[in-house]
Amino acid sequence: MTTLATLQRTSKGNYFRAYALRGQEQLLDPFLGIDHAWMSAPTFAPHPHASFSAVSYVFLDSETGIENKDSLGNHNLIQPGGLHWAAAGSGIVHEEIPAEPDMTVHSLQIFVALPPEHRDGPPFALSLEPQDIPVVRLPGAKVRVAAGRFGQAASPLRPPTEVTLLDVSLDDGAALTVPLAAGHVVIVMPIHGALSVDGQLFERDAIKLPVFQPDSSERVLLLQAPQGAAKAMIFAGVPLYPSAT
Repeated sequence: MTTLATLQRTSKGNYFRAYALRGQEQLLDPFLGIDHAWMSAPTFAPHPHASFSAVSYVFLDSETGIENKDSLGNHNLIQPGGLHWAAAGSGIVHEEIPAEPDMTVHSLQIFVALPPEHRDGPPFALSLEPQDIPVVRLPGAKVRVAAGRFGQAASPLRPPTEVTLLDVSLDDGAALTVPLAAGHVVIVMPIHGALSVDGQLFERDAIKLPVFQPDSSERVLLLQAPQGAAKAMIFAGVPLYPSAT
């Protein structure tokens, strides 16, 4: 079954704007929220998280990376094309700011539920450099496998919650089929351009996104770029609270 999630446009001063999926946990489970964001100056003071994971993925077209600091003593650069996964567990404080002044970070902040055994456990962080993320190239299409797998390519990331994160780029007129595993919630988020999802057109500025609810058997999703090049993110995972979905 396909349902539609609602995107909210948010901003903070002149330095941060985002398309945010928030407050729809039952629909998105195991994802708690997703922000597609642009940040051009330090915006959020150091802040705590607990009982879930905060995942930062920086797009390759970002003007700069993210300088990440946390209460575990990590201080690292999330480069364009890289990923940082902070499993907050019993609690972590972190801060993320643009690595260079007057340059804009184009990224995703993804909030992921933790399995019960990790929710109150020690916090920890995982990182992937851009060159460590597998890339699948097909006619007219490129897929960066940031987490999980696509075809024969598997991400080296071993997160506490098993999810799939695919960064999909399509040339004008190109199409791509994406298998949907049985029992998985699948979210498709256009990043730029117009994207056809199983024949229905969605654009980055649309306020509704397709969410495929778990099915008992594997299905295939058809993505097409009918109006110029397009880019999308695909998020997939098994719900951790099946009774709520």
